[in-house]
Amino acid sequence: MSESAVLQLAKDLIARASVTPADAGCQTVLSQRLNPIGFACETLTFDDVTNLWARRGRTAPLLVFAGHSDVVPPGPLDKWDSNPFCPVVRDGYLYGRGAADMKSSIAAFTVAVEEFVAAHPDHKGSIALLITSDEEGPSINGTSKVCNALSSRGEKLDYCIVGEPTSVTQLGDTIKNGRRGTLSGKLLVKGKQGHVAYPHLAHNPIHALAPALAELTCIQWDHGNEYFPATTFQVSNIHAGTGATNVIPGEITVDFNFRFCTENTPETLMRRVTDTLDQHKLDFDLAWTLGGEPFLTPKGMLNAAIGQAILDETGVTAGLSTTGGTSDGRFIAKICPQVIEFGPVNASIHQINERIQVDTLEPLKNVYRRTLENLLLD
Repeated sequence: MSESAVLQLAKDLIARASVTPADAGCQTVLSQRLNPIGFACETLTFDDVTNLWARRGRTAPLLVFAGHSDVVPPGPLDKWDSNPFCPVVRDGYLYGRGAADMKSSIAAFTVAVEEFVAAHPDHKGSIALLITSDEEGPSINGTSKVCNALSSRGEKLDYCIVGEPTSVTQLGDTIKNGRRGTLSGKLLVKGKQGHVAYPHLAHNPIHALAPALAELTCIQWDHGNEYFPATTFQVSNIHAGTGATNVIPGEITVDFNFRFCTENTPETLMRRVTDTLDQHKLDFDLAWTLGGEPFLTPKGMLNAAIGQAILDETGVTAGLSTTGGTSDGRFIAKICPQVIEFGPVNASIHQINERIQVDTLEPLKNVYRRTLENLLLD
């Protein structure tokens, strides 16, 4: 049996060792397919990151498929059953780094666009692809900067589908219509170093911090809402001491993170943490890093279009979810009113022997194509 166009393209992309921030020619492959069907393909390079913006048409509405050509490192090669960059089909699965996250999605929506344009060359509106090689890395020179560039020249996005692997147990069971924000803090509490036998001559910052830290871990930051679970606070690292058992340390460092919903803002969370530390009369320095603000696409045109496409293609009624980590959707949502994520089953992402069921590739492509039909045909 001959391989489908989606499987062939997925294998071609997986064979390119595009460990972040490398693209390894993936975007060139896409441009070579999109140019002949009327896409203007533009490469935007920022430092060591390669980004592709490919657009067909100049009228509204504009539907964008977004994704990343970079992958995480494969890990120990001897733990893989086959070379992670030599894609292989085995027992009904396509194996390789990026098979699920997210080269199969890129292959599926690229072929879906090809089929849609061939069948409907005079479709209304416009179609675009936004592909970066910086999603698995710092996410500084990728989608964020492309969105800034698009905004500065007045390009308006109406709908965006990010091809992240969102399905949980079967293709189509989950659409991500938002993500929580992420806010990290690095806290340094100062004390005075001394001998444990003479505590009156020292000031133990661990002891000073402990009540405040206990209070922070017990705060109910909010109760979430219809779309989001409640905001969470988690300590990830604590470091203090010299390694000696008879020395009171002079300082303690604590790393913590908020995953927050739309019921809170970075400013309210930062202020409440600072107020708590001040109430405990701590001598501290606190540095904040905002990894991304929450975004949400309520029920509307895009959710309805892809939900109907999933139901028509797979018979599955998709649920909406905002769980999981961050994605590039947080950047796109700043310039696009409707952003969702949809893709294959995510059970093996970032793992040894990453894989995707081959028989889900064609339905995945068809869902993307049906969504185009639902939004860009009269």
